[in-house]
Amino acid sequence: MPQFLWGHSRRYHDFQSSFRAVFPGMKLQKISVDAAFTCPNRDGSRGMGGCTYCNNRSFTPYFSGAKTSVSAQLEKGIRFFTHKYPQMNFLAFFQSFSNTYAPLPVLQQLYEEALAFPGVRGLVISTRPDCVDGNILDYLAELSRKCYVMLELGIESHLDHTLGSLNRGHTFAESEKAIRDAAARGIPTTAHLILGLPGENHQDWLDQAAVISRLPVMNIKLHQLQIHKGTLMAKQYHARPADFHLFSEEEYASLVVDYLELLNPRISVERFTSQAPPRLLIAPAWGIKNYAFTAKINKLLEERETWQGRLYTTF
Repeated sequence: MPQFLWGHSRRYHDFQSSFRAVFPGMKLQKISVDAAFTCPNRDGSRGMGGCTYCNNRSFTPYFSGAKTSVSAQLEKGIRFFTHKYPQMNFLAFFQSFSNTYAPLPVLQQLYEEALAFPGVRGLVISTRPDCVDGNILDYLAELSRKCYVMLELGIESHLDHTLGSLNRGHTFAESEKAIRDAAARGIPTTAHLILGLPGENHQDWLDQAAVISRLPVMNIKLHQLQIHKGTLMAKQYHARPADFHLFSEEEYASLVVDYLELLNPRISVERFTSQAPPRLLIAPAWGIKNYAFTAKINKLLEERETWQGRLYTTF
């Protein structure tokens, strides 16, 4: 087995190991915050209705809520975790909708309220590529010199026809620009990507790994396509199920290993799967926890005697 670039014997570059290097000896937990943002493909700026697959309730913890202040949400979330782990520190995770989609003074007030809360060591900000401009990035770069800042960008696909069918309201060129502009300012980025989107195939997903590998992305989050209740995609799925290919656990695990082989070994992987609450999930209902799926990926990498970046090329 080769000496991996990320400095340990695991066969893929896991996010937790990289994160521990940033915060040595410290336990950290993200606390989700809903700051009542919207998205430009919801308010008419770039479209209406939002992304076809999106039901924000599928990933919003019970202790977050836009009707309460940032501080109140952090207090409730931190109380939930410190009951079990008194020495834990926290990152404020601005998660729901597009969390840079507001005037800069509004963003400054919200972010700095979060950073002023006891125990909060930094920010994780989830947003869209078309919702970060030079002024916002300059401000985040200034913040990142004082505390931890991670910008999570919903990329979802590298194919414009897919982005159009999802009602994303932006192009992949805008995704690439946002990633490069953030990197030029020293702001680390995480790219969200969905595997299994309608109209795409196995080769498209492998091509995506190669495309993402050429960008200055620090981390990625991979998600299998899930159909959530209350979404336009759920209606599309019920009307034309033949247009959708929903992976089995084994099929998806095999695809992830193929993807990892082509992925730049310097990019860390934060997660492989998404887990929606059963009450909101239509399909696929695997019933497997993230840690168990990660173990499946590790086992498959060993069985195939392969690793992240084995087929990666800079060309």
